[in-house]
Amino acid sequence: MRSIKILDCTLRDGGYVNDWNFGMGTIQSIISRLDKAGIDIIEIGFLDERRKYDENRAILPDTDSFTPVFKNLDIKGAMILAMIDYGTCGIEKLTEQKDSVLDGIRVIFKKKDYPQALKFCKEIKKKGYKLSLQPVSVTTYSDNEMMELLKKVNELAPYSISIVDTYGLMHKKELLHYFNLIDKNLSEEILIGYHSHNNFQLGYANCTELMAVDSDRELIVDGSLYGMGKSAGNACTELLAMHVNENYGSQYNLDQLLEAIDVDIMKEYEKQYWGYSFKYFIAASNDCHPDYVSNLLNKKTLSVKSIQEIIAKIPPENKLTFNRALMENLYLEYQDKVIEDFGAYASLSNELGRRNILIIAPGKSIELHAEKIRSFIHEKNPLIITINFINDDFDPNYVFMGNAKRYSQFFNKIYRKDLDVKVICTSNVSESNKKIDYKFNFTSLVNEDVLIRDNPMLMLLKILVNMKIKQAYLAGFDGYSADNARNYPVEYIQFLFCDDDVVLRNEAVKKALAAIGTNIKLEFLTPSLYVKN
Repeated sequence: MRSIKILDCTLRDGGYVNDWNFGMGTIQSIISRLDKAGIDIIEIGFLDERRKYDENRAILPDTDSFTPVFKNLDIKGAMILAMIDYGTCGIEKLTEQKDSVLDGIRVIFKKKDYPQALKFCKEIKKKGYKLSLQPVSVTTYSDNEMMELLKKVNELAPYSISIVDTYGLMHKKELLHYFNLIDKNLSEEILIGYHSHNNFQLGYANCTELMAVDSDRELIVDGSLYGMGKSAGNACTELLAMHVNENYGSQYNLDQLLEAIDVDIMKEYEKQYWGYSFKYFIAASNDCHPDYVSNLLNKKTLSVKSIQEIIAKIPPENKLTFNRALMENLYLEYQDKVIEDFGAYASLSNELGRRNILIIAPGKSIELHAEKIRSFIHEKNPLIITINFINDDFDPNYVFMGNAKRYSQFFNKIYRKDLDVKVICTSNVSESNKKIDYKFNFTSLVNEDVLIRDNPMLMLLKILVNMKIKQAYLAGFDGYSADNARNYPVEYIQFLFCDDDVVLRNEAVKKALAAIGTNIKLEFLTPSLYVKN
């Protein structure tokens, strides 16, 4: 029967969750319990010379710094490894293996760096360490590129090389393809490892598929306790141990693993969630770096469909390395959907005529000052325009949507049968099977200040200024606050996220309103952080 080894990387990959700040006691506890459980290989952290020595962290500047970790520990059978991200730790930071508590070192490297990385790895091997190679994002290698890498790996003769699915992109078919390619072209004494991520919830499933392959090759599967790890997390060590016990005759002590989870890991999970998530699914399904998705989600203006469409425009060579400038350019290009809006200006201007105009935003003040607003409506009989929401207390004549996400979220309310409302949108909002009555060019309305670039109030006011409207009344423009529950009606809070830079945003809006106010008289019916009432 083929040999299957479990490698636990909780203290290394799990460290992305808490900046490797486990505490010395927890680090020793985890190592001890993993060893008592019979785990074959324990990766105890990163070697990174950029970090200062901190006994409480599993990321240390040199091999000697790991020595205190093993004080009073009696390791019976586990192989002890640390990892180096190529370029972050020089060879001079490594003592000879015979003088180190480490048995081996794993080195991760990007495809573009592998010729230099392998030279560095050769020096590690000369120092006596068991050497394991971790080519980042193996899915970026073509078959020919992988074959070329394997030729050099065979010359180096490391202890192992792993299939590293950095962003959790692989399904069974891709995984088995890479395994078979490597298995057929790798020297028989070199072990093959597999490091998964759970973006598609396939970490554990892929490991079990790989274990079932008909091969004599010794296999190493990576896991972490409770899946603790970067992004969507890893395959769970406890699940892997259970599976190998039940199917391959091993005798890992699951009680020790569960104790480690209960005592050492759950306290970290309570502080910071890891695991399968919406963001990481979108990233994996588009074969891209998760930061692209985070960047677009944080704009809080895009529907998921729009996010998918923008990501689809990322050049293949840029997908797995986040490029902020590229992302911003693609975002602006996507939003910049130029249309002919002369007719929209003419028609809407004719409808608004000389009527009073009341613009209502979803600030908490529309509840607190509802009677004042109703009295104004009764007295002035204005045309009512709501911004990015529909409120049943004040039936609008128009709703303005400058945000594709809000349009999607309020779609059913806007088009319900008992509401007769016309829809005004900027050109970045896509029309569905329902009519948008007026569309205006997004780019012509945005603000130069990035903090309030697509602020819907400012965009609507610019439309009114362009139509030569001389006066408008406003309600519910309370200003930005980190406390959404205090500043928005209950029904609207579910559509919000906590805004950052709230003070800077408020100041930016004040400045923009001052400029717009030279062309249109603005009167606030409710208190606002944008003006003195």
